Amino acid sequence: MPRLITAALLGALSLTACAQAPQPPAKQEAAAAPAPAPQLKPGQGATPDERARSAVAQLNPRAQVDYVGAAPLPGFREVIAGGQLLYISDDGRYLMQGAVIDLQQQEDVMQNSAALAQYRTKLIATIPHGEKIVFAPPNAKYTVTVFTDIECGYCRKLHEEIAEINRQGIAVEYLAFPRMGLGSQDHKDMISVWCAPDRKRALTDAKAGKSIPSRDCKNPVTMEFDVGQRVGVSGTPAIFSAEGIQLGGYLPPTALRAKLDELAAKKAPAAAAGAAP
Repeated sequence: MPRLITAALLGALSLTACAQAPQPPAKQEAAAAPAPAPQLKPGQGATPDERARSAVAQLNPRAQVDYVGAAPLPGFREVIAGGQLLYISDDGRYLMQGAVIDLQQQEDVMQNSAALAQYRTKLIATIPHGEKIVFAPPNAKYTVTVFTDIECGYCRKLHEEIAEINRQGIAVEYLAFPRMGLGSQDHKDMISVWCAPDRKRALTDAKAGKSIPSRDCKNPVTMEFDVGQRVGVSGTPAIFSAEGIQLGGYLPPTALRAKLDELAAKKAPAAAAGAAP
């Protein structure tokens, strides 16, 4: 059971995304691994925040807790660990991951977590715009970030529709996420794409199955892969709104536009309320 719970911290794979290959720990990390943390008991800690942290450490001592705060659900703390959102009871005994539906508001409060969205937005913002491969229409209404792989079938399908996505008023900012892992041929091929003189052409050719010249240079592929893991990407494509909301894996252009319109409609009343005197 502990193994299953630890695996849950890695998140569920989308049915419209290509799964990431398991990533074995690096040899050098294994050699320098710290001594095992002492066994923690459920509820250890003087405060709900401390008990939430100890609960995560009990399941996975290596998991990095990036945020702990009050959850919308009374009696629980909201925790971001490994890019995943968890609810842990104030006594540190119970953990929830998945969907928590607010029946009054008719929404999934975990999916719409402001803390998780802000965390993702800040991480993605650490990547300079010039390191992204951007397909944008004039005067785009929306911009999405897409963690992509050149081998994934769903990534290729999404890119086949990039012109229609742009016609929907959506700019796509691609970040590299070689799902086979660092050091793989997939990783090397994506470096070749990001080192090409014309990145957009190289990415389009690679996603079409065409061979591209092998290249190497100072590139952001490893950095973008790391950011993807930290925001909880477990498969590609992974599409995020400008506000840090994960919109899905693959989505058809009209469905993507509909989701963005829905987010904008929900955001408008909140913005108006904030601007009111």
